[in-house]
Amino acid sequence: MERQVFLIIIVSLHLSLFLVSVIGSSNYNVPAIFIFGDSIFDAGNNHYNINCTAQADFPPYGSNFFHHPTGRFTNGRTVADFIAQFIGIPLQKPFLEAQLEIAKGIRKSYPSNGINFASAGSGVLLATNNDSGVTPLQVQLRQFQTLVKQNHIDKKLVQKSLFFFESGSNDIFNYFFPFDALTLSPDAYVQSMLREVENFVDTIYKLGARRIALFGLGPVGCVPARTLLPAAPVTKCYGKMNKMVKKYNIGLDNVVKTLPVKYPGAVGVYGAVYKTVQVFRANPKRYRFVDVSNACCGYGTLGGELQCGKEGYTICNNPNQYLFWDFFHPSERTYKLISKALWAGTRTRIRPFNLKTLANITIAHV
Repeated sequence: MERQVFLIIIVSLHLSLFLVSVIGSSNYNVPAIFIFGDSIFDAGNNHYNINCTAQADFPPYGSNFFHHPTGRFTNGRTVADFIAQFIGIPLQKPFLEAQLEIAKGIRKSYPSNGINFASAGSGVLLATNNDSGVTPLQVQLRQFQTLVKQNHIDKKLVQKSLFFFESGSNDIFNYFFPFDALTLSPDAYVQSMLREVENFVDTIYKLGARRIALFGLGPVGCVPARTLLPAAPVTKCYGKMNKMVKKYNIGLDNVVKTLPVKYPGAVGVYGAVYKTVQVFRANPKRYRFVDVSNACCGYGTLGGELQCGKEGYTICNNPNQYLFWDFFHPSERTYKLISKALWAGTRTRIRPFNLKTLANITIAHV
């Protein structure tokens, strides 16, 4: 019996090692992170886009870690920043900042620790907030594609790097604005979003990406900014919006499940951010939150009627006690808790394994 069990274990190990081999050391096999998405990840790209109206380059953004505005839509670091620190590499520079520095002769080449392409206000759909001057996912993808094809980014670096994707909350939030006549049902709208995600994954794979992390959306229907929507409830989350979010997240999870079959040699993970944030909301005392409904920085009902930093805003005494920093975005402490769940969490937080495992594997070249 023991010999039979031993043989089963050996066979299982060989099957696993066909694609990946786990390295049991503290030196991760990830030299860089390439980041795509919206304001959850934006580290300042919009600041360098003079035509963009979606900005967080003024106080009190950045006040609790960087001690000055960086263009991040929170009071400190984002999930991408925390994961970079967990791995032990410098924070990723915004693409537009690096591009400007090269143009000015400040630097000779693009950073070797990865690049952040994320743009606040953008969506997975090309039309989302296009009148605000944001950089849509499709353009972010072209920016990366150009760098690879022009050999500004080494292809071997691409193969070793982590790829982070988080986008879709702006698309879904905008679906509930009453200004435009809706032509698609909620299900059809979500499917149109998922087609763009599939195209994104297909493109980065062809460019050499092999470690791909798709992060699900949090409960968008619970953000304080829902007070700006005439049909949204104030005393509870907007159920119709969260229903769309859940369907989109299920689609992302399915993309990850099919990724190893569709893309030989690639390994993907799905970050279940929705579940993680809802646990915080259901058990605030356990996570030392005092307020999981209102924005720390803003104005009006839920602090959701005015962007943090705009004239007339108010700010809480202790942002660490608030789930939300401003009307749309989590506080740095919330991001840190989410980051820990994604980095070392179980399958309920990220699957099929966590980012620590993803960063600690060697991927066979297929």
